[in-house]
Amino acid sequence: MSSGRVLILDDEPQIRRVLRTSLVAGGFVVREARSGEEALETIREEMPDLLIIDINLPGMSGFEVCREIRETCDVPIIMLSVRNNERDKVRALDSGADDYVVKPFGIQELLARIRANLRRHADELPLTFESQDLTIDFAQRTVVARGRHARLTPKEFELLHYLVAHPNKALPHRELLQAVWGPDYGDEVEYLRVFINQLRKKIEPEASKPRYLLTEPWVGYRFSTPEEA
Repeated sequence: MSSGRVLILDDEPQIRRVLRTSLVAGGFVVREARSGEEALETIREEMPDLLIIDINLPGMSGFEVCREIRETCDVPIIMLSVRNNERDKVRALDSGADDYVVKPFGIQELLARIRANLRRHADELPLTFESQDLTIDFAQRTVVARGRHARLTPKEFELLHYLVAHPNKALPHRELLQAVWGPDYGDEVEYLRVFINQLRKKIEPEASKPRYLLTEPWVGYRFSTPEEA
């Protein structure tokens, strides 16, 4: 099992190469982006567990990328910069960053900060969900429905995780789409409906009469706990 998925956003190939080598050695799955636009496109494909973003980028700045990501999700973000001044640190934190690291940096210190941010984020999310016929282990990324292991795609698992993290709350279509697929999504209601139907077939006792993944007409979807169900 990997230590987590990290997206590196930096326009300097040497920095990306050093970070990738160290992170892969530490058990992380790594993806790279050279611009803010490329990073947002990557996030639309799969949401990472943590982002490392350089402030000085061609096109969108690191501040802009951070703010756009923060409109839809709370994934941990570590900002990198060659500038070691209070003004930039405050601006980074105000943009939504969780941490700020000055170049050049020690790789062991950066790895420690990555692990600390992932731990803090994990503490805010449910680790497991268990009912009479459904068990979800978010740390191990496993789902057992009616005594059988359900094989979920990464996007199905992320969607289920977001719903379970907000139990008994009606979540709008746009919020779900942007939280799981990225900030450029929001109007693809039919797209979301397909994924919900797939999840129902895999985890519900009876997909046509859902017990957990409930439709909120004209709003979105809600994960119902056994007590509410």
